[in-house]
This record gives sequence, C-alpha cells and structure tokens, in this order.
Amino acid sequence: MLSPHRLVSVVYFAILVCGCGSPITNPAASLGDPARTTSVHRESLRMLMQDPNPLEADDLDAIQGLAYRPGYEQDTRLEGLAYLKRVDREMLITTLRRRLPRVADHEWLRALCNFVAEEELIELDEALVSSWGRPWSGNLPDVERPEYQALLQLHGEGAPEAIVWETFLSATRPSQNGLRFRCWDLLHRLGQRDQLIELVVAESSEDHAAHPLMQPLRAAAVSFGTVPWNREEVLWIHKLAEPERQVFWASAEAATATLSPERRKALEIRDLPIVAAAAAHRPELLAVSEGQLYTQIARKLSGQRHYREQDPGFLPGKDIDHYLSSHREILTWGDLLAMSMAVEALEMPQVRRHLFHFADRDLADETTEYGGVIDLDANGRFNIREFPPRMRVHDRRFEAPQDMFDAGYTGLFHFHYHVQKHRNGTHAGPGSGDMAYADNTRANCLVFTFVNENTLNVDFYRHDGVLVDLGVILRPMSGRG
Repeated sequence: MLSPHRLVSVVYFAILVCGCGSPITNPAASLGDPARTTSVHRESLRMLMQDPNPLEADDLDAIQGLAYRPGYEQDTRLEGLAYLKRVDREMLITTLRRRLPRVADHEWLRALCNFVAEEELIELDEALVSSWGRPWSGNLPDVERPEYQALLQLHGEGAPEAIVWETFLSATRPSQNGLRFRCWDLLHRLGQRDQLIELVVAESSEDHAAHPLMQPLRAAAVSFGTVPWNREEVLWIHKLAEPERQVFWASAEAATATLSPERRKALEIRDLPIVAAAAAHRPELLAVSEGQLYTQIARKLSGQRHYREQDPGFLPGKDIDHYLSSHREILTWGDLLAMSMAVEALEMPQVRRHLFHFADRDLADETTEYGGVIDLDANGRFNIREFPPRMRVHDRRFEAPQDMFDAGYTGLFHFHYHVQKHRNGTHAGPGSGDMAYADNTRANCLVFTFVNENTLNVDFYRHDGVLVDLGVILRPMSGRG
C-alpha cells in the first residue's frame, strides 16, 4: 500500500511519462522486474531518486536488486548502486558483501569490482577475496582478475596477497568454511606455497586456537616440512593427526627428518606414506637422487609392452601420454619413489597372486568394478586390502567407500580394476573420471587391466595429468611368471 505522499508523487511522475508509453504507476515494482525494458528501468530509478519522500522497503529492495538480479543494463545498475551508497551506505555494503562473491556474469563482475575500487569501499575486501577464490571459466590469470585489480587499486602493490592471508586467518566461523578453503586454494594459485609453509610455521598455535585449519596445518609444516594443497589433503592431515594414527605420524616425521630441506618442501601429503614405507622397508632409497630413481625405473620398464585406454573421455586437446619419458620434466622425487615401490611390490608373488584372485572375482561380478588399497602390513610386507564399493552403479565404475579412504590415509596406493573381460587392453589405464578422482584426492593411484587371462597391465597416475604405464605383470603359476 502506497502512502498518500508517495501516491501523489507517483501520479505526478506518471503524468510526466504518459507521452512516452504506458505510465509507470509503481516505480519500485517496475525497477524490480528484470523483464521490463531498459528505458522503464531507467525511468523507474529516476522516479525513485527524485522522489522527495524517504525510500520505503520496496524501493530499497528494488535498488538493491540491481546488484544481483539479471536483466539490467550496466549503467543503470551502477547509477542505482551509487545512489544507494549516498542514502544508505551500510545497506549497500551489506548487499555487496553477500552478493558480490556469487556474481557469475563476468562483464558485470568487472564493472562491479571497478565500482568498489572507485568508491573506496574497503569494507568489501573479504567479499572481493571470496569472489577471487572461485574459479574463472576461461582460465584468466589471477593477477588479471577484476577482484585482484580492485584490491590493488584500493591498497597498493603487494597488498592483495597479504589480504588473502589475513582473510584466511580471520575466517574462523563455521559458516566461513568455504571461504577458508577458497583462500587456501587462491594462495597456492598465486604461487605462494613456499611462503605459506613459512607463514604457517611462524603463526602461534595459541593465537589461532579457534581456527579450524591452523593447528593441523602447522603440525604438518613443523613435522614434515610441507602443508596440504587442497580441501581433501587438509582432511587427510586431520585424519593423520588422530590418536589412532600417532605411530604412523611419528614414523613419517622421523623419515622426513632425514631429507634435505629442499626435498621436504617439495613433499606432498601423498608422499608421507611412501617415505615412511621406504624408511621401514628400503631405507637406502631415501638417499637415492631423483635422477638415479628415474634411471632405475626406466631400466625396469625397458622392453615392457604397454597398453592404453582408447576412449578415455578426456576433453579435446587434453589427451595424456602414458610413457615415463613423457612426464620426465614434471615427475617429482616423491613420484619416482612411489613408482619404485610399486614396481617392487608387483614383483612379489604373493602380491600378484592376490591381485589376480581379486581380478578374477571382479570379472565375475558385472555390477561394479573392484578396488582397494596397497599398504604395508604389521611385518613391513606389501599388502592388498580389499574394500567393497560404497554403491554398485555399473561394471565400469568403482565407488570408493569411506573405509577405503580411512585406510588410504596411511596406505601407499589407491587401486581399482578394468577387468570387464580378459582381452580388455583397449581400456587399459585411467579414464577421465579416474583422473578427476586423482585430482580431487591427490592420492597415488594404480589401475590394473586384463590384457589376457594371465596378464594385467598396470598404470600409475596422480593429480595434474601424470600417468605412467608400468608395463604388465603375469599371473603366478601360469607357466610364464
């Protein structure tokens, strides 16, 4: 219901626009309707801005909507937000704090970030960081993102990175869980990993006792010289810090303490079980150089026959080669140590016997793929641990259950099979879904594929498209191995 004063004003402005089309009798409703034309939006906004009476709730809602409702021309949006700043700055700040991180329209986001910078709305630093932390379709470099440019204009050179770190530290409420991880991911994208490790170590545990992530992050940095990259690895460290895994934590800490500072900094969380296993099983490997490990693996793979998935489902232009030499420049010492341990494990008859027996059962079960974890048993021997799927979808998919993830936190490899038939070599190796799994979990993974009844092809893969065909293994007692 319009007040008497507002009704008089509306009638007056309606008379002014009668000659230009249908009269606007309710400017708030007309402005709040994105389906109306740009000329109607502009005139409705003018009517609200020129009305001498105080804005009512519906008027403010319509103007606020210019920030986030689709269908508006940019100049109208910006004019309305500038007016809202003049009449109710706090409402503008509240609106943009909630809405800016959710803007998906790139052009409007650019204009909005520029508006924030020009209007010197420093209260929106957190909103800018939150938006910046979200992926940008098209892979725009982070230093070209409009959020970065706004922070740079507001605070000067070097400030955006520092503000991301400060935002991460201040994001302690349960509702800020997403913001915490966006900040953490963004700091990595900005190439701040070495500084991150130093910053985390320098932070006092007592000062950040309320921060949900700081204590496990600092524990990892101090004990292992590294920190997690993503959300899944942060959970990984949380799990490793639990009391029931104290023995493993101590063994991994002792093993990584023997490494050089440079090698410790390059470690990832997935390397911890590998390093701890090497210290227990083959301690001499910890002193072997990257080049020596590469040469040893290349020698073992020489002459091996390789198979590959013919229809992996990768995006065009994203095909991944599966030869060791193809990834030489990006393989880490941890990768090579893991592959060395895998090749050694697969030379053990008891390991191969278990793998083939498990593969035979998977072949007979057409409701799911099978999978599990390879680790060391209590006696330091390589061990195959089987896990039933979380759910049965179809014969070309394995849904890893939580028990498998729990075991994988201290295990060496996640593995699954491609054994829908004995001659399955055209489906050897991971597909796009498997590589996405590796990107998410950041685990070391193996996939075993039947190429005939007595032969399994083996592929090692991990995040960021690293895929190495480790050749084939033969069924024990088959007369050929």
